Amino acid sequence: MVIVWINGAFGAGKSTTARELIELIPNSTLLDPEVIGAALTHLLPAKRLAEVGDFQDLPIWRRLVIDTAAAMLAELGGTLVVPMTLLRQDYRDEIFGGLAARRIAVRHLLLAPAETILRERIAAREIPSDLPDGEIRVRQWAYDHIEPYRAALDTWLTADAHVIDTGALTPYETAVRIAEAVGSGAAPYCDIVQTPEPTAETVAAGVLLFDEQDRVLLVDPTYKPGWEFPGGVVEAGEAPARAGVREVEEETGIRLEDLPRLLVVDWERPAAPAFGGLRLLFDGGRLDSAEAGRLLLPGPELRACRFVTEQEAADLLPPVRYERLRWALRARERGAALYLEAGVPVGR
Repeated sequence: MVIVWINGAFGAGKSTTARELIELIPNSTLLDPEVIGAALTHLLPAKRLAEVGDFQDLPIWRRLVIDTAAAMLAELGGTLVVPMTLLRQDYRDEIFGGLAARRIAVRHLLLAPAETILRERIAAREIPSDLPDGEIRVRQWAYDHIEPYRAALDTWLTADAHVIDTGALTPYETAVRIAEAVGSGAAPYCDIVQTPEPTAETVAAGVLLFDEQDRVLLVDPTYKPGWEFPGGVVEAGEAPARAGVREVEEETGIRLEDLPRLLVVDWERPAAPAFGGLRLLFDGGRLDSAEAGRLLLPGPELRACRFVTEQEAADLLPPVRYERLRWALRARERGAALYLEAGVPVGR
């Protein structure tokens, strides 16, 4: 099962190219995530919709894109062609990582005409609308997204996708280029870790590593959004501490010689669609400057890593995960492990 994801700024010609492409790739089907966004305008309360500037900012939209793509491929097989702008790397990671967890490979294509051509196409685009000033707002919305597109180009987008300059190409010619790139392998599969989604409660082991200033290491995984501790899910028959050591080496290249000491056990409540489970944090000790300098980045699992103070971690971690860290640091100071439930100590 394969997805050909056609990315690009508004006005790059994604939708028209996608319609041409399904005629060129055998057994291919079109999935337009805009349809999912339009459906949510009828399903969600107006108050919730007003809280976001774009339906991509809705977690339910990103989840439904993954689930819908997986369901369509399970029903139809073959190749799914998805024309959709993705300018935020964390959203790209969340969606592509969710697809990878379902063993769905993604070929990422970027249509990249010059900015002057983009602006000309936006100006000339026919935008049907029955709302007062609707056409003006939609067109301005497209113009406003040129700057985020430019920022994505400068940081991650061109390194992540196979780029096609469509400035002088018709949609059909662009589709031919994509079909050739997919068929020849010139458009490679995205290098993103396949982390199967849990089907029941899990046990996960994280390891806290410290630098010589006693700052703690946080990592930014490529396969899911948000900052985390080095670590991962404990495999069947695996000791949690050894799982933490294994994950640290796989993610960072650092091999811990000794088993880390337990700091906290935190029970995470199930909250659909997540199953929850036990989350353990271990003390992996202090790295000297030479060890810290050997961190292996970038790689297929991590986009970035940082040593941070406890205060800086509060700005990067979700609240419950930060509370887990906070109490782990207190346990490290006191030399005694703590039991938590949803980040709150119990029975201490």
